[in-house]
This record gives sequence, structure tokens and C-alpha cells, in this order.
Amino acid sequence: MSPNRSADGPIGVDVAGPADAQSIVFVHGAMFTRTMWLPQQRALSDEFHVVAFDLPGHGVFGEETFRMEPAIERVQRVIDAETDGSAVLVGLSLGGYVATEYAHRFPSDVDGLVLSGSSANPVRGMELLTRATGATARLLTKPDVGKRAVERLATRWVRNRDLPPDVERAIIESGFYPKQFGDAGPEVAGRNFREALSTYPGPTLILNGENDKLMRRGEREHAAAARDGRVEVLADVGHICNLHRPETYTDRVRRFVRRRVPQKQ
Repeated sequence: MSPNRSADGPIGVDVAGPADAQSIVFVHGAMFTRTMWLPQQRALSDEFHVVAFDLPGHGVFGEETFRMEPAIERVQRVIDAETDGSAVLVGLSLGGYVATEYAHRFPSDVDGLVLSGSSANPVRGMELLTRATGATARLLTKPDVGKRAVERLATRWVRNRDLPPDVERAIIESGFYPKQFGDAGPEVAGRNFREALSTYPGPTLILNGENDKLMRRGEREHAAAARDGRVEVLADVGHICNLHRPETYTDRVRRFVRRRVPQKQ
């Protein structure tokens, strides 16, 4: 795959695996790009049709500003263009909130949901914290020196993971977009994602890292709000759990799709 497009797909989208297999669409978190899902794409493409794409404000769309409505539209375009019309959505952090909102609006497009680092519902006290965190992030990343400092920290964090060298290189070379962390705050603050999740009728897996103390808050209430939800926690990992323990994360996703997502006829 090129860094900007799949062999046959549009810019900012990577596609792999059998075209007639169950589709899994991955939605990345703030600051990262679609390349954060490379370990899962590689491991799952033997069995599934896997798709990852860049959200507004990230990767090839780095000149944009993240907004929820264009993000929802991008998910819809990817599902329409790259799947048979529906897919399992796997989202982490900001991507989990985007996936939840999409499943709420277009439940027939979503065969199942895997949500990581997005159990904290940004209403009431969490709304204030989300807005404050977003404002702080915007302040810190407004000067170039602050932005570069966050990028260096993110690069060091990736290099400290046990990733194949080419995956590490792809994630770093695709860039980091810390400004979008601040821009996303007002877009999610005040939205009741737990209520939105309660309207989705399909199977939902809340898959969090044990040490992600803030963003896994309310995980059991979140799963209980889902019509068919359950919680699984990955031991001794943090917020970006798909890169902390990529093989374990991948295995949980594979098991969820095999066991709980109805087979298409």
C-alpha cells in the first residue's frame, strides 16, 4: 500500500483482505492517523475485509479541522465505497465516539461495535472536564514549540512500543496532529454518547485498557446501556491499547466478530 491510498481505493483509505469477507472498518483516535491500526489490519486481513481511513484534521486531511459532521460523512463514504453496505466499526478514543454516533444514526450500516477508550460519557461533570482539557490542548499546541514538543513525545511513545520496524516507521511518518485533540473537545463535549449507544440494536464490545483510568470511567454503565453489550479489559495497558498489546487486542476483535456478529447470508 502507498502511504496515501490503497491499491484501488481513494486517498486516505487503506483496504486489505478478501473483498467478499466480513468488513471491519477502523476509526482512529485524535492525534494519530489510520496507520495506528496497521497491526490489526495485517493480522485480520487473512480472514476479514479490513478498512482504515483518516478522519478530518489527520493524515492526508491534516489541513482540515476536526468536526463531527464531516467525520460522520467520511465514515459513510468509506462504508458505501469500500464495503458491501455494512461493517463492524472499531473505534478508539475519538474514533469510538465517532463510531457510536454513526451507529446511532445509521444502525443498519453497522454489523457490530468495538469501542475502546470512549466509555467516559462527556455530559455533566465530564462535559466540563472535556471542554477544559480541549481548551488546554489548544493553548499548548497553538505555538509551534508546543506542537513540536507533543510530536516528539508521541514519536518517543511509539518507539517504546514493541512494534515491527516498518509499522513503527509508518505511524511516525504519517505524522501526529496534537491540535486536533483540542479541536475535538468541543465537538464531543455535551453529547450523550451513552444515550446514543442505547439505540443501537447490534452487538457491542467495550474493550478498554486496564490503566486507562479516565476514559474507561463508566464502562459497565456504558455496556449496560447497549442493547447487547459486554466489557473486556486488557491487563496492564493504557489508553492506546491496540498498540500497547496489539496481538491481544487483535485476538479480542477477531473473537468478537466470529462469535457475536451474525454471519451475512
